[in-house]
Amino acid sequence: MAYNSVIDRTDATPLIPLGEAREIMKTVAETNPVLQLARRLPDMPTSRTRMPVMSALATAYFVAADTGLKQTSEISWANKYIDAEEIAVIVPIPEAVIDDAGYDIWAEVRPEIVNAINFAINRAVLFGTGIPASWTTNLGGAGLLAVITAAGNLVDSSVHTGDLYDEIMGTTGVIAKVEEDGYMVNGHIAALALRGGLRGMREQIWNGTALVAGGAPIYFPTDGSIDPAVATLFSGQWDQLVWSMRQDITFKILDQAVITDAAGLVIYNLPQQDMVALRAVMRLGFALPNPINRANQVAATRLAFAALQP
Repeated sequence: MAYNSVIDRTDATPLIPLGEAREIMKTVAETNPVLQLARRLPDMPTSRTRMPVMSALATAYFVAADTGLKQTSEISWANKYIDAEEIAVIVPIPEAVIDDAGYDIWAEVRPEIVNAINFAINRAVLFGTGIPASWTTNLGGAGLLAVITAAGNLVDSSVHTGDLYDEIMGTTGVIAKVEEDGYMVNGHIAALALRGGLRGMREQIWNGTALVAGGAPIYFPTDGSIDPAVATLFSGQWDQLVWSMRQDITFKILDQAVITDAAGLVIYNLPQQDMVALRAVMRLGFALPNPINRANQVAATRLAFAALQP
């Protein structure tokens, strides 16, 4: 009885049509609201990139009379960093599925890879779920929600007016929180559960794609990455959040490997179970430089983002 039968690499190579890596990265960027709204920096030449960020503003003075002395002022910069971290997914595929010539396996695998990457990015950047340590440092907290909370820009529906209009548009709402810190909201990311509330507001401020005041687009991810039990809306001036790509998506076919869980238990033994696995890997980084501005010169409370908590 043989135990050494494996699927040849050539058997699985047709799973990945030529040019699909670039197309998947394009799809991820087009379907992920965080990547769409945030500002993309040039690709990273190394795993860490330094960004000089202004930390002290110049001061101008009126000159006393005709012979008054002109004063000097200092401007300073601080170093901020963006670090590339790896996002990966492994998709095990039975040999029997590959052998079914009438089944377009790539059409099934491709969107799942996109969904998995989008989910991981959104949860890490917005909620801090699974966030790498370097991103926590570079964002100023374990995800935007933690940074928003620390800056005092979280609007809690349970202790607020209970009026969704005021919670978003009012003088103490999420938009006002951002404006008080010297920024203008240019986009929102919201939970699907918020759509019903927006449709039922006392005044129509939502046209289905944007909050009418300011015309800021509002995105509703459908992949479950926005947890309505934790936060229903993220608003901000999104170009203050930056990201950079270190490595586009690459693929590798695994045909002689085992896949284990976190405890080391074998989940799949690929050669023994007549399976292959498609591994997709990409590397990118996020940072929130938070440069000083004249509206709020206190770094701890200055932030271009606010959120609504249920």
